Amino acid sequence: MLNIHNLSVSFQGDYLFESITFRLGNGDRIGLVGKNGAGKSTLLKILSGEMEPDSGQIAADKELKIGFLKQDIDFVLGRTVLEESYEAFIEIKALEAQLEDINTQLAERTDYESEAYHQLMIDVNDIQHQYEIQGGYNYQGDTEKILQGLGFKREDFNKLTDTFSGGWRMRIELAKLLLQSNDVLLLDEPTNHLDIESIIWLENFLKQYAGAVVIVSHDKMFLDNVTNRTIEISLGRIYDYPKPYSKYLVLREELREQQLASQKNQQKHIEQTEKLIEKFRAKASKATMAQSLIKKLDKIDRIEVDEDDNSVMTLKFPVSITPGKIVVESEGISKNYGELQVLQGIDLMVERDSKIAFVGQNGQGKSTLAKIVVGDLKYEGYLKLGHNVQIGYFAQNQAEYLDGSKTVLETMIDAANETNRSKVRDILGSFLFRGDEVDKYVRVLSGGERNRLALAKLLLQPLNVLVMDEPTNHLDIKSKNVLKEALKSFAGTLILVSHDRDFLQGLTNKVYEFKDQRIREYLGDIDYYLNQRNVESLREIEKRDVVKQVSKSINSKQSYEDQKKLKSLNNKLSKIESKINQLEKEIKTHDIDLETNYDKTVADPSFFEIYQAKKDSLNTLMKDWETTQEALDLITS
Repeated sequence: MLNIHNLSVSFQGDYLFESITFRLGNGDRIGLVGKNGAGKSTLLKILSGEMEPDSGQIAADKELKIGFLKQDIDFVLGRTVLEESYEAFIEIKALEAQLEDINTQLAERTDYESEAYHQLMIDVNDIQHQYEIQGGYNYQGDTEKILQGLGFKREDFNKLTDTFSGGWRMRIELAKLLLQSNDVLLLDEPTNHLDIESIIWLENFLKQYAGAVVIVSHDKMFLDNVTNRTIEISLGRIYDYPKPYSKYLVLREELREQQLASQKNQQKHIEQTEKLIEKFRAKASKATMAQSLIKKLDKIDRIEVDEDDNSVMTLKFPVSITPGKIVVESEGISKNYGELQVLQGIDLMVERDSKIAFVGQNGQGKSTLAKIVVGDLKYEGYLKLGHNVQIGYFAQNQAEYLDGSKTVLETMIDAANETNRSKVRDILGSFLFRGDEVDKYVRVLSGGERNRLALAKLLLQPLNVLVMDEPTNHLDIKSKNVLKEALKSFAGTLILVSHDRDFLQGLTNKVYEFKDQRIREYLGDIDYYLNQRNVESLREIEKRDVVKQVSKSINSKQSYEDQKKLKSLNNKLSKIESKINQLEKEIKTHDIDLETNYDKTVADPSFFEIYQAKKDSLNTLMKDWETTQEALDLITS
């Protein structure tokens, strides 16, 4: 499907990767991993055709369709959800425009007998045929079906995209990719800004995807659930194993241990040979033997041990001054975006040294309340910060809070004061911005590099309260661990918005769940909260269509029966969708035959009979799909 041979890319004289070779095939679901700045996003851009490598070749099957989900989505303002989703159908939309133009001419012209009018009639028939082959009469229904599958309600379809959060915009972009029927999917941090519900949906889709997928992600659980192969970029080389991430780590460590053992044995042999050479050189009678040993030593293929890239940032948040006992006090906080009410009558009191987690689905107001606390949003109600409170804020979307026209160094110097300006380069070094990297413009930084810069900026301001909104987005796995340890040792007050259970464990002592414009307090850590909700993970809680919890006594049998029925219906739905996809492909092949070999095709007396039978079967399957989906909705509602 896609062959990559001896690919090399350098930046400012240093190789991101050099002479790497691998192949993508159908069914490959590859986790592309490595530390921030290793070149993961760059490799995706090269595979997508957005960027040219310095050297090497990429050979692809003819008419291969590649879909690329980028880290930062840049929607055109003023489009509705449906209008943005329809952007997936460039060819169909172009045909629609041609049809509209011709139909307008046909309606306005009166020269019915002219050759030009006759040509318009021929053109409209040709374009309508093309339109049908491309799926023009089905694309609107398909779009609505996918959007509803991704959690959008019908009343959302005509709302502007700029009224939705980052997670919901990501779902629109995912919908566009799915509607395009791509052969290869390139996904750059697809779980960033997604709630657990969306992540689970994406996992299930990717598991069944027949084409090739390359995923850049720092979400260990997501990689383990989806991928069947791991490629790590480390120090300019790649390590390719047919295993998901966690199993790959074990294999990589085993390989390294084997290499170290072999290298140690080889080194002993070399040292013994060198001693013999020195000994024999001293005697004229043994000179020939010494030369023979030297030649033998020169021919030895020295064993090299794969270097382990352990470069991670160093992070510690110092507390400025001790604030009053009450850090944040609020009553009746409400917030709406137009007609959308996000928060209603929120009362919140945060005491000094609290460690708080905000959890819940996207769009429930977690980030909104965080922004209200730090003073970034207007609101209704009362909010007061306590005595001597100094807040450091880490925003979910750092691109909006950093000036792309400044360099890394300029960003830090502008944020520094008299006392810490001299420490700027040292701080940048501890966040892996070394040498010429401090002269990079912010606009060219990767998502992980932007997050590291934002964290570095936090160390330049006095703070005793940290408000962090999804701080692990874009951070590599090692840096996530460093950040977690730094937050564990932070002696101030912490408010943390996150959907990552592993990250939250051991960090907080209070949880606020956001749901239906309200918040509910749980006086314990994330594990206590999950225990109180009688679930094992945040994923179970944040599913959109959660099966209502049933008491363990009287209704336990009914719950079990529902689960069995749910599994059966899901299996049936999957089989129907598979048959629909197959029939659509076969019908499309017949359409192409009609277009390209009309005379030969119609000469077959059975052609139209078979063609119509497949269309009838497709209609039946579509009705079966609707019936099965309705049955599923009844169980999960």
